[in-house]
Amino acid sequence: MAYHIYLIDDDRFLLDLYALKFKNAGHEVSTFNGGEELLAALREEGAKMPDALLIDVIMPNLTGFDTIEMLRKEQLAKEAKVIFLSNQGQDSDFEKAKKLGADGYIIKASAIPSEVLAETVRIIEAAAPVVA
Repeated sequence: MAYHIYLIDDDRFLLDLYALKFKNAGHEVSTFNGGEELLAALREEGAKMPDALLIDVIMPNLTGFDTIEMLRKEQLAKEAKVIFLSNQGQDSDFEKAKKLGADGYIIKASAIPSEVLAETVRIIEAAAPVVA
């Protein structure tokens, strides 16, 4: 099944790398250079909602945590799975992600793009209703 994935990261190289991996697997991908871009897109009337948001933690202006806090406050993309994709791997980061209701946390340095793809699909499908 194809999913709509939103990738949010201030690193253009990584955005392009992950976008290519997901697109080659048949998924629709939208990329954003930061939290402000993501929030603006989600606020647009008729915006297509993603199945999952893969968001970096450390970004200029709004961090990934700040962005998800605002997303929750404004009740945007309520059905989307939130997966933090970061090089930050401190216990405090995991706790903050959990507190924000994240569905996953992937450390970039520990996962190759195909593993990120597989984990994202696993998280989306774990909550998908079973159709008989």
